[in-house]
Amino acid sequence: MTMEDPKQRKKEEFRSWLFFTVVALVAIGVVMVYSASAIVAHDRYGDSTFFFKRQVLWAALGMAALVITQRIHYTGLRRLTPVLLFLAVASLALVLIPGIGRVAGGARRWIALGGPFSFQPAEGAKLALALYLANFLANRGEGLDELRTVAPPLLVTALMSCLILVQPDMGTALLVGLLAIGLLFIGGLRLTHLAALGVASVPLLTVAVLGEEYRRQRIMAFLDPWRDPQGAGFHIIQSLLALGSGGLFGLGLGESRQKFFYLPERHTDFIFAILGEELGLVGGAVVLVLFGILAVRGFRIARDAPDRYGSLAAGGITLMIVLQAIINVGVTTGVLPITGVPLPFVSFGGSSLVFAMIGVGILLNISQYCEQADLRS
Repeated sequence: MTMEDPKQRKKEEFRSWLFFTVVALVAIGVVMVYSASAIVAHDRYGDSTFFFKRQVLWAALGMAALVITQRIHYTGLRRLTPVLLFLAVASLALVLIPGIGRVAGGARRWIALGGPFSFQPAEGAKLALALYLANFLANRGEGLDELRTVAPPLLVTALMSCLILVQPDMGTALLVGLLAIGLLFIGGLRLTHLAALGVASVPLLTVAVLGEEYRRQRIMAFLDPWRDPQGAGFHIIQSLLALGSGGLFGLGLGESRQKFFYLPERHTDFIFAILGEELGLVGGAVVLVLFGILAVRGFRIARDAPDRYGSLAAGGITLMIVLQAIINVGVTTGVLPITGVPLPFVSFGGSSLVFAMIGVGILLNISQYCEQADLRS
């Protein structure tokens, strides 16, 4: 009779926490996508389950991708870094070509895959960038004393951000920049250099924001949404009304009033507002706690990874997911200007869901090789 290895048991328990946290978020997302989209789906397509069925399919594909990537040794992905980076940049360029990129909502962000399905290259680009930065910084070791040593990743980040900004998708472009800054910080770049990068980016960000009328309107709506309640401020006002109507325990699942063509993007960028309206502060807090658990587990995998590349890759993937969640919730609650960034695992959208779950699969793979004996929270 063999005794179970306590260290192995702790690792299994650790991975289970992360896995079931993601499963819980995906399950909540599937339920909320149906609740938030049933009315608009019936109005547009005559099928109240139109978006729900697609989200279930993407969730199944995402779970399959998670299982597969969990079984691929993360060092194998490291050898594929140049290929992944090339595919990411190439797809960002291809989506801008008429006839290849699909236009929706005034933006060219998707490549049609056939039928009703499409692929959003920016979602894959974020993951590819995180893995590329992890590989670059791991190869550099601790030698980040001068800013010019990180010129290559800064140029790659700038290229990706510009291609995404042209779509236009300023929210994702900003997220790409924040991801790069965060990974450079984790990788050991000096705070003075990070501050210099931040200062240098301010003029560029200002030009990007003020260069388009609708972006200027979003900033004004963020500062005072009631200045134009039927125009630029409409999204955030309706979102705040939804959250306020939910109170502590919510109106009940399926009982949202804002989804009746009041709140735009109800099943995508503003799904957290519908969740807060139907499930209240308690429901919103549960989702935030789940993202908190994911963040803690992800960063602990980064801390305990067996090598520098594994540590940086785990930190980058966790940062990618958590930053996106923070931005989405910040927009929904009026803390940040509207950016058009979905809530990971919860918002409707196949590309966002699948690539986030691929990222979690990589995290789970890295966790199998963590050397720390105590992985408990």
